[in-house]
Amino acid sequence: MKIALFAYSRQGCKTARRVMDFFQNGEIRAFTMERFGEEGFSPIQRPSPPFYGPLFAWADAMIFVGSCGIAVREIAPHVKSKLTDPAVIAVDELARFAVPLLSGHIGGGNALAIQLADFLGAEPVITTATDIHRKFSVDAWAASHGMYITSLTAAKHVSARILEAPVPICADFPIVTSLPGGTVEGTSGEIGICISYRKREPFAETLLLVPPVLHLGIGCRRGIACEAIEAAVSQVCRENRIHPKAIKHVASIDLKADEAGLQDYCQKQCLPAYFYSAKALGAVPGEFTASERVLRVTGVDNVCERAAMIGAEKLLVKKTAVGGVTVAIAQEHWEVRFE
Repeated sequence: MKIALFAYSRQGCKTARRVMDFFQNGEIRAFTMERFGEEGFSPIQRPSPPFYGPLFAWADAMIFVGSCGIAVREIAPHVKSKLTDPAVIAVDELARFAVPLLSGHIGGGNALAIQLADFLGAEPVITTATDIHRKFSVDAWAASHGMYITSLTAAKHVSARILEAPVPICADFPIVTSLPGGTVEGTSGEIGICISYRKREPFAETLLLVPPVLHLGIGCRRGIACEAIEAAVSQVCRENRIHPKAIKHVASIDLKADEAGLQDYCQKQCLPAYFYSAKALGAVPGEFTASERVLRVTGVDNVCERAAMIGAEKLLVKKTAVGGVTVAIAQEHWEVRFE
């Protein structure tokens, strides 16, 4: 975790060192006023915007040991979105209170403030409505499970509705724990939550949460362009109503590890790629779409389906050929847990 830590007095520096102890395994950049300079702290620079801006973009969390007012003034020019802003927490210099100011849910600010307060012997000051009413914080839960939130507007509407009446929730996966406060099982209504790898809208207003649980198996001819792979994957996802954000990684045979077009595609989509030997692919159990030509060239009868199934539970989309690219999609085992 990347932490930007700021202190504005000598006592603040003492408290900041306690905060450092909490983040022992984190990457910490600590700062204080030049006149309070001591080992481990770099000087806070002026003017403020060009100093705090890069740190705001770099950090997972910004901890201000000082007043809430100082923190608000310094971050104000840089606030952009719930999806990208870091968690921002203000801790008073005597470590009596820990106040999450920004990204309490998606950025994990509320949970971090509670943990930090427990470590410091402080009181966490949580102000978000769903938390104080002990209702389900859908955006915080989704973010903690690495899920893609398709609409921040819908998430906001769900959080508002959940304070007044139960919100229905449905999933394409088994729900193995009790439902959280403020939700009920359901597949219809004015507004609701759907957890799926597909593009689904079962409610009049649907908050679709997409977990990254799909393996994208790729086979391709030599010298294929990134654009051809992109077009093939887009077509397959569209035809099968697969949400692209559900794709966790790309898989193929090791003969394709140096394929520039495939490398470019993975980099562009920010997807990790895994390459397996023909022996490893051939050992994958199951029935696959066999090809004598593929067997002669690669040493295994099918690349995309077998690659997709490594570590997966079921094959969702069988081998589909589009413009020199073969695509298969498999789903790994996943369960919905609200613990």
